[in-house]
Parts: sequence; structure tokens; C-alpha cells
Amino acid sequence: MKLIPKNQNNWWLDPFSELESLQREMNHLFDVRSGEKNDKSFLSGAWLPAVDIHDSKDYITVKADLPGLSKEEIQVSIEEDHLVIKGEKKKDSDVKEGEYRRIERYYGSFYRAIALPSKINEQKIEANYKDGVLEIKLPKAEEAKPKQITVNIK
Repeated sequence: MKLIPKNQNNWWLDPFSELESLQREMNHLFDVRSGEKNDKSFLSGAWLPAVDIHDSKDYITVKADLPGLSKEEIQVSIEEDHLVIKGEKKKDSDVKEGEYRRIERYYGSFYRAIALPSKINEQKIEANYKDGVLEIKLPKAEEAKPKQITVNIK
């Protein structure tokens, strides 16, 4: 409910008029029309899986959300001092392009490189994939683990 009618001469009375104008311009700029045949929005074809990274005394644990992928579609590697997760999420082949009303899920290839904060024992890396979540346990090398030194004060 607006108490004051919107008028071009008193635009300053409606503090949201500029935000509405900005929203219209952004929608036009990014062509937000999900589901159209030639959708060229900024999100189509590019995505990164969300990750959680936990750094404990002995391990670095990475969890990545990869829903809808099989374990054969995921590649994990260590490249220099980075953990690399890559793969491709494909659209359902049994549905034709023109039959979509709306497409909000991400499709296409992805590449995620995560910088590792310390040296890793590459021979003992464990990876599990269950219910769309990839969990990678990266054990720290002995030289990377914090060492406690007792100092005797005299």
C-alpha cells in the first residue's frame, strides 16, 4: 500500500523507486528468463561446487557438494600445492530442450582448485562419495604438523 502516489516530479518521496529501477536494469542486463530456449544468462554452463574445508592438527578435510553426479564423473588430484576437483554435470538426455519451463540447476563442467595450507602425505589420502557429498581426508605430513617444545625456565 502506497500512501503517496508515485509521480516523476516527487521521486524522492519513494525511497524504493531507484531500487526498482536498478532491479529492472539488472534483469535486462543478465537476461533473466529461465527456461527459454536460448538462455544466455550469466549462470548458464558455469558452476562451482560448494566446499567446506576443515583444518585440524592431523588432517585437512574437504567436503564438496556434487549432487547428481556419479563417482565416475568426478576426478580428484593433487597438483603442486592444490587439491583439484573437476568433472561435468550433464543435462538429462531424455528431455528435449524445448520441453523445459524453467532451468535452475547448474550443468556443465567444473574445475575447483583449493590451495593446501601445508604439506600432505599423498600416500594416505582417503576419498569417499556418498549421497552427493565428496569427502576427502588429506593427512598432514609429519613435518607440517605443529610440534610442541617444552622450555625449561631457570
